[in-house]
Amino acid sequence: MQKCRLSAMAGLWLGAATTVLADNTDHQEKPIIVTATRTAQTVDASLASVTVISRKDIERQQARSVEDLFRGVPGINITNNGGPGKNTSVFMRGTESDHVLVLIDGIKVGSATSGTTAFENIPIEQIERIEIVRGPRSSLYGSEAIGGVIQIFTRKGDGADIKPNFSFGGGSYGTLNGSVGLSGGSKQGWFNLMVSGIGTSGFNACTGSSGAGCGTKEPDTDRDGYQNISGSARAGYRFQNGLEIDANFLQSDGKAEFDESKFDETPVSKFNKTKMVQQVFGGTVRYSPFDIWQINLIGGHSREDSKNFIDDVPSSPFSKFNTQRNTISLLNNLSFGKNQLLTVGTDYQHDHVNSTDAYAVTSRSNWGVFAQHQATLAAHNLQLSLRHDDNQQFGSRVTGGAGWGYAITDKIRLMASFGSAFKAPTFNELYFPGFGNAHLRPEESRSFEFGARGNADWGNWALNVYETRIDDLIAFDASIRAPANINQARIRGLEAVLSTQIKGWQLNGNLTFLDPENRSSGLNKGNILPRRAEQSFRLDIDRQFGRYRLGAMFLAEGERFDDLSNRRKLDSYVKFDLRAEYLLSKHWRLLGRIENLFNEHYETAAFFNQPGRNFFATLRYQP
Repeated sequence: MQKCRLSAMAGLWLGAATTVLADNTDHQEKPIIVTATRTAQTVDASLASVTVISRKDIERQQARSVEDLFRGVPGINITNNGGPGKNTSVFMRGTESDHVLVLIDGIKVGSATSGTTAFENIPIEQIERIEIVRGPRSSLYGSEAIGGVIQIFTRKGDGADIKPNFSFGGGSYGTLNGSVGLSGGSKQGWFNLMVSGIGTSGFNACTGSSGAGCGTKEPDTDRDGYQNISGSARAGYRFQNGLEIDANFLQSDGKAEFDESKFDETPVSKFNKTKMVQQVFGGTVRYSPFDIWQINLIGGHSREDSKNFIDDVPSSPFSKFNTQRNTISLLNNLSFGKNQLLTVGTDYQHDHVNSTDAYAVTSRSNWGVFAQHQATLAAHNLQLSLRHDDNQQFGSRVTGGAGWGYAITDKIRLMASFGSAFKAPTFNELYFPGFGNAHLRPEESRSFEFGARGNADWGNWALNVYETRIDDLIAFDASIRAPANINQARIRGLEAVLSTQIKGWQLNGNLTFLDPENRSSGLNKGNILPRRAEQSFRLDIDRQFGRYRLGAMFLAEGERFDDLSNRRKLDSYVKFDLRAEYLLSKHWRLLGRIENLFNEHYETAAFFNQPGRNFFATLRYQP
């Protein structure tokens, strides 16, 4: 029945898309991406499913967080535990939240203890561009890239002049935010400096009740706020001999309030505040000793710290989880004519954990070597990749990938791909005191994907279908009271994307159908994996009227379940946002946004509230 429903809704979407195609639209820019193959290529040339979010997109949407940007992106489900600064998880193509590899300026980030990235603490004002690659990429990046890869690029200066930029805004929930920056460059060099901050009183994060939810002891009128101060610096120079260097730094310090637990009366469980620090710094060196050979050397350090405590009492009990990661990569790109590119590379990663909890093991390292061949043969495009990882904890893993593309015409292209991937167990799963299981194996997956994309005078479109099978999924095993490799999953999905223009209105829409089935033995077999909406649809509409720009966002997400047993259902919801922009002068703009216009009540994680109707205004200066 579910397959029939997916097919019927897909047919409705494609039929509606065909109707929209009558009017003309402008061709959109085809940005250069580097994440899908670890080499530079246009989005059109990529054999992967890719979404690129530019700085212009961020400002046009008036997004206030990374969560804002990702909500409704094809293949992505978001869960949030009660507003700004609260735990935010990203599920890509139905896989787990720790099956997404995240990079910032080429440096791998995330917590080695939890295996996830604190998206809620990444400052949006520091972001220049985001590349989202859906589908397995372990054959290029190693562990974690089962669902896909997200790479965030910090802001980069350009142009011949030194340019300041400034923004200040505020709105509902006692929110204030601002940023100030300075950037510049020349033909050979560039730099950017930026500082930003946000503070909000927030709203009650969790609706608890007796024996349910977070069991909060705090009243419904409680407000759980968030504050963040961040800074970034990026600079680079290109020498006359072709040598290019680029250095980057980002630090984000956040403080969030949340609702303490009611069920566990031990002192260390009564935390209601957390401090978070994310830090990334690194550099890239590029050089071509010969026309056919380019060398890229990328190295860096990332750090993610969290400290939970009670109120602001210095002497109160606290817990801390600090992880550090050092990485270095060497890539060699060898061109054989115009139509063949061979990439051979190696990656080194070392993780270290420092915590108030006594982990049995506090560090591990991983070496990876890989090769990739990209070729164009007439109207065919081929991509083959193979990687070997040697991990200090679990030994060796080999992953591979293959992609094929065929240009039916200059406007329409078919694609097919296969990829295997794996996810190494986290330090929490392996070594957390009283919980970990040091005998865990990596989770493994196999994925197939078929797609088509095209562009024409009326706009651009893409359609992709895929299936992923995951084995040795790690879950809690009550028989041994510890995590074990006991679960399996089969995930099928469809993604449709359409961009067009009708009578001056720019329309960007996408539709996702997801069938994430639990294939484990036992009572939960056949159930839907938790916190994944089976359907989602997003439509953005924008138009320029002289000095004015008007826009709207419509988001609809289907029901989901909050638990493996599928007993706690989270209702579907519809969210409608309005936005407007006025050009005060050549460099000054006034922006306003109404979010959740109809005050829809919804949850993406059970009992955790989401913002109701709210308003924000921003004054922005950008030469």
